[in-house]
This record gives sequence, C-alpha cells and structure tokens, in this order.
Amino acid sequence: MSPVAIDLSSNPTVPPVSQEVVTGTREEDVFPDQLSFKCAVTESKGPRRFMEDAHSIIVPFTGIHGQGFFAIFDGHAGKHAAEWCGQNFSLCLLNALRQSPQDPIPDILNQTFHDVDVNLTKLSEESEGKMHSGCTAVTAFLRLEDADGKQSFLPTGFDPLAVTADMIEGDAESGEESPESTTSTKQSKRSKLKNALRSLGPSSHNRRASQPDSASPTSPQQSLPAKDKERIYTPTPDLRLRRVLYCANAGDARGVLCRAGKAVRLTYDHKGTDKQEAKRIMDAGGFVMSGRVNGVLAVTRSLGDSSMKEYVVGAPYTTETDLTEEDEFMILACDGLWDVVDDQGAVDIARFIADPKKAADELLDHAYRNYSTDNVTVLVVRFRNPPRSQ
Repeated sequence: MSPVAIDLSSNPTVPPVSQEVVTGTREEDVFPDQLSFKCAVTESKGPRRFMEDAHSIIVPFTGIHGQGFFAIFDGHAGKHAAEWCGQNFSLCLLNALRQSPQDPIPDILNQTFHDVDVNLTKLSEESEGKMHSGCTAVTAFLRLEDADGKQSFLPTGFDPLAVTADMIEGDAESGEESPESTTSTKQSKRSKLKNALRSLGPSSHNRRASQPDSASPTSPQQSLPAKDKERIYTPTPDLRLRRVLYCANAGDARGVLCRAGKAVRLTYDHKGTDKQEAKRIMDAGGFVMSGRVNGVLAVTRSLGDSSMKEYVVGAPYTTETDLTEEDEFMILACDGLWDVVDDQGAVDIARFIADPKKAADELLDHAYRNYSTDNVTVLVVRFRNPPRSQ
C-alpha cells in the first residue's frame, strides 16, 4: 500500500483534487487564529485491484479565508461516477449558491446532490449504458457567518465566486490534466458544465493537482496570480464570526466530529439493513434481500446508479453544526474505515495527533491492520491544537 496524501493549512490558495501528491503550508499573520484550520487526506486502494475512491479539497472556498470544502466519493461498479464527482461536485455546489444565494445552506446542498445526480444520469444515458457506476458521498462545507447566519461582513461588491472563476479559465487555457482524466469525452463533458456555469456568472472549480514531480509550494499550480490573491477576502481579528459546519451525505460514507474528546456523528448511514430505508424502498416497489437493494446494492442512497434510481435515491442527509471551542477536528472517510472501527474509536486514534496528515495516515493504517478489504480514503480537518495527552 502506498497512501497518497494532501496536507494543507487553511490559507493556501490552491484547491487540489483527486489523487496527486500536493503539499504546502502557508501562514498569514493577519488571519485570526480562531478561524484557522489544517487539513489532510490519505488514500489507498488496499487489496483491491482498482482505486474507485475520489476526493475534493478546496481551500479557501468561495474566495474567503477560513472557509473550506471537503468531500469523499466512494465508487462502486466502476470509478467513473466517483471521479466525475471529485472533479465537478464543487462546480454544482457553486452553481447552486449562485442561483439561490439567500437559501439556507442545507437546501443548497440538497439541490447540489440533485443536480449531480441528474448530470450522472445524463452521462449514463449518453454512454449507452457503458457508464453505470455510482458512488456514496460525504461532503462538508466550513462557512463563516455573522450572528444572523449571513455574510454581512463581506466588503461591498465582493463576489465570493469570482476568484476561482478565473481559475476555470486558467485550467482551460493551460490544458493541464492528470493521466486519469485526459480522454476527450471527459474533457468535453466538463467543458459543457463549465460553460453552463459561466452563463450564470463567476463560479469555481476544484483545480487539478500538479504531477508529483512538480508539486512544490512555489510551483505555478499551487499559487494564484497576485491579482487573484488580492481578491481573496481575509477576515480581520476584530470580527466576531461563527464557524458553521454543514455536512451532507448519501450512502455510508461518514463524517464524525470530535467534541471535547467525544465522537459526534455528522451524517447518517443509508444501508439496506436500516428499517426506515428498507420501508422506503419497498414502498417504491423494490425489495431488500440480505441487506441489499434488489439483492444488489448494500447502500440505499448514492449518486449515479441510474439503473436503480427509482429506489436508490440521491437525496442527502444534512446537518448544521456551530463549531465551538470544544470542537477539535473532523474525520471524513469511506466505509473502508468505518467497517472496522466505530466513531469513538476513530476519534481516540486521531485525537492527540496534531498533524492532520499523520492522523489520516494512522487511521488508514489502522483500517488495514484490522483487515479492511476495501479502498480507504480518510480526510482529517483539525480546527485547533490537540489537548495535552492524559
């Protein structure tokens, strides 16, 4: 096993994605300590022949320091749905934010999951059945808000979607793609989505990571032009802002928050063994056999899986959490981890590891030491330094 890791502070201006190695840390003295965070992701295909997981990290998200978007997509029946989500889910989220800026964020996330599902269904239809994969998903949007849940602190005229809109243009001009996504079909589909988003105004997209041999904190792929850095908003220390964590998931990819050492579940496992989910499927005309939808899928909600969409819906479970001084870190992971460790066990493993990369690595290693047979992806976001060990 050779884990791939991304290690970032909250302030790097590059939003990496997919499975390339990118490392970098930057500090800004003017950035309030209470709004900073660090994040890292590690993944391995384990004993499986193929890697079907994908992930997305965008920091800062919507051009505001202190905000971030994090996601893991666990593919099944192929990697195409997960890869597409890793590349495009954030585009759909930004599209929804652009179209309905006054809507509550949970509603925005619901709309995003729906839009992603529609796009994957269209791709499946256009492929004439060749693309029939699906993926579970866990996403987290860390957002800064005022006391009223708004962003009234932003300067007049500031467009939170403008900076990364230019990054779309930059990618289109450079033509840089990783080996996994250089086919003309993928480029064509993504170009169509980008064009659709441009028609709505500025938006964002998760910029592709550079190749491992060129990944360095000073490489062009890891820094925005000076004009874009100036357009990123940095909160000042005198602002009294709330940090709100919005999570959404479909399937059994899971998010867990460590609050004063205790595990707090942020998501819901949608499985065939769940009585409510099984009833929903049977009411729709399907059946659950041996914990599997129509005897096939173990999860009852996912993105993609268009041939079973009547039963395996993409509607997410959403949560909204005000972060407090007791909230130490968050773990996002696919079922390759959660099949062999419970929420509290994962929190106990990671709690006293200050470096989120090392924490993610330790959780991944723990999964395989305990005989996980699946791909494993673990993403850790640390909101504050760990307490001194007892």
